[in-house]
Amino acid sequence: MLNTLRRIVQEVNSAKDLITALDIIVQRVREAMGTEVCSVYLLDPGSSRYVLMATQGLNKDAVGVVSMANNEGLIGYVGAREEPVNLEDAAAHPKFRYFAETGEERFASFLGVPIIHHRRVMGVLVVQQKERRQFDESEESFLVTMSAQLAGVIAHAEATGSIHGLGWAGEAIQDTRFDAVPGAPGVAIGQAVVILPPADLKAVPDKHVKDIEAEVLRFRSAIEAVRQDMHDMSAKLSTQLRPEELALFDVYLMMLDDAALGNEVLAVIRGGQWAQGALREVVNAHINRFEMMDDPYLRERASDVKDLGRRILAYLQEANKEERVFPDQTILVSEELSPVMLGEVPKEKLVGLVSVLGSGSSHVAILARAMGIPTVMGAVDLPYTRMDGLELIVDGNHGEVYSNPSPELRRHYLEIVREELELVQGLEKLRDVRCVTTDGHRMPLFVNTGLLADVARSLDRGAEGVGLYRTEVPFMIQDRFPSEKEQQATYREQLEAFHPLPVTMRSLDIGGDKALTYFPIREDNPFLGWRGIRVTLDHPEIFLVQTRAMLKASKGLNNLRIMLPMISSVYEVEEALHLIHRAHSEVCDEGMEVPMPPVGVMIEVPAAVYQARELVQMVDFLSVGTNDLTQYLLAVDRNNPRVADLYHSLHPAVLQALIKIATACREAGKPMSVCGEMAGDPASAVLLMAMGCDVLSMNATNLPKVKWLLRQISLSDAKALLDEVIGLDNPHLVQSTLHLALRNMGLEKVLRQGR
Repeated sequence: MLNTLRRIVQEVNSAKDLITALDIIVQRVREAMGTEVCSVYLLDPGSSRYVLMATQGLNKDAVGVVSMANNEGLIGYVGAREEPVNLEDAAAHPKFRYFAETGEERFASFLGVPIIHHRRVMGVLVVQQKERRQFDESEESFLVTMSAQLAGVIAHAEATGSIHGLGWAGEAIQDTRFDAVPGAPGVAIGQAVVILPPADLKAVPDKHVKDIEAEVLRFRSAIEAVRQDMHDMSAKLSTQLRPEELALFDVYLMMLDDAALGNEVLAVIRGGQWAQGALREVVNAHINRFEMMDDPYLRERASDVKDLGRRILAYLQEANKEERVFPDQTILVSEELSPVMLGEVPKEKLVGLVSVLGSGSSHVAILARAMGIPTVMGAVDLPYTRMDGLELIVDGNHGEVYSNPSPELRRHYLEIVREELELVQGLEKLRDVRCVTTDGHRMPLFVNTGLLADVARSLDRGAEGVGLYRTEVPFMIQDRFPSEKEQQATYREQLEAFHPLPVTMRSLDIGGDKALTYFPIREDNPFLGWRGIRVTLDHPEIFLVQTRAMLKASKGLNNLRIMLPMISSVYEVEEALHLIHRAHSEVCDEGMEVPMPPVGVMIEVPAAVYQARELVQMVDFLSVGTNDLTQYLLAVDRNNPRVADLYHSLHPAVLQALIKIATACREAGKPMSVCGEMAGDPASAVLLMAMGCDVLSMNATNLPKVKWLLRQISLSDAKALLDEVIGLDNPHLVQSTLHLALRNMGLEKVLRQGR
């Protein structure tokens, strides 16, 4: 039965349209199950009626003619119950309704299963037989499995029609929405330009060659051509980006060096493999390593390697480069956008970005935020290959894409664009003022950084320090662990840039889910594996070198703070503190006078929440990473669009955890900071302040909005709001209650930001 199912699925997936796919299903299912009838009824969203769309065994003339209300007959009964209905004598059931057009009174046995996609009933798949009998469990499970496959086919057909303004039944529709993940804030209205990858590495076969030197020459020539492309794209973007942000292209160029991808590919070629096969082998190995990683920022490096591999392959295949004409309001759409693709569009024409894959941590999202281009990522249900030339609306605040927009929706978003422009211009004057509530409560606002590109942007927006500096970046762009001197130089740049403001450096956060190419770790469950502090404690030589580099970099500046990631127990902190004190002694023994910096713990896993009282006694501060804490508490990957609606930082469990941490810090007289995305949401920041959070650290883009809102409200009002929502049991109700209260205070203008 499994092989039969696989064959049917393959045949259905290759069907040219929905009607053909449905005809294949009813024909093949009837044959596989040995029944006399198989039919598909689809629920028309416009009329809320089930329509017979395909059948084998009933009267063919009834197709498209017979329909029933969504609460009518056995079909409506199956849809309403959202589970299979298995009847020995269908006509005896009180919900049975006879349709003369179908001729179905001859069939006694009935098995109907709902077709459900993302919790929405899309139709019903039915088999019938003259003989009175109940279908057995294996038949029922086969039909349930078949309906699950059919759900995806129908959803794709719906989406494909929707982008052109037509439903599957031919009815006109507008304002079709596709959900995604916010990448860069703002709204764009423009024309879609779809960029397809230049070459497909997966399609490259193995081929053994005798003329190895000719293959080496071809590969080196392709590398040089791509390197020149990188230089050209970098030059094109040089007027839009700061030098620090252009350094992203240097990462690409470093990957092309012999010391990185180059030598590995050449080694495979010299083993007798042709250049294209060697490239595929090496690139896929790198992609697999990156895609294992848990950290969204590091996981996105897989797309960078993939993009480079495709570009090299395109030259190896001597692919023809087509000349594109970009419209004035270009919205770039691709399965997987890369930073290089941005450089292909004239800067004055690019208004929005849409990527089917990726997350808000990808390089392209980082660049988009730097360039102020509204972006959505992870639009997995988007039929992007059919969108070229269509008018789209990109909502980067909430992670939504609209096709075939109505005049009303277009006017609505044009008003949002106007309001956003006014808001940004109005917030610029807040850069040099402190964040103080109306009743005099001081709330310092820090930023999260990882690239040099973040520095100038952070200072431009009035950041008062760095709440999280991700030290993984210098480790990522090398083919070995960076030396102590190399790390010291990198850390010194950050510390000097923000001096005298404090800079909180997180110790190296790698592991099974964030494996470096030169430190590979494979695990069955990397999310709960050897990672973060567990790795660095097992490798004290790595931890000590990094700590010494941080301490030496802080000489004469004294604005360093060290933070320990993924702590889940007291003894981990004890071991880490022992190593930090040892590193400090070693630096002092070298004759460098460096004071011992404050040390803190990141609260990211539930175990740390329940040990917050013990942990805070051991260190100088606690910092909550709400992104990971929310994911671990709710068991939801926030970058997975399939379950994105389950991820919510205002979930009651998250709020209760934060209150528990804040209470522990307050009792110990130690500061608590929040460095997750929750801190950058203005409405959530109000609750964090009310809980007793001492520092909020966020993306630089959100800092002015948070500052504006906190300066308009009193601490007492914030505490009243917290009291009002803390008893609610639904995160969406918490958010709507919070937003309503802020709107009633006249503070709605910064609430467009997504969760």
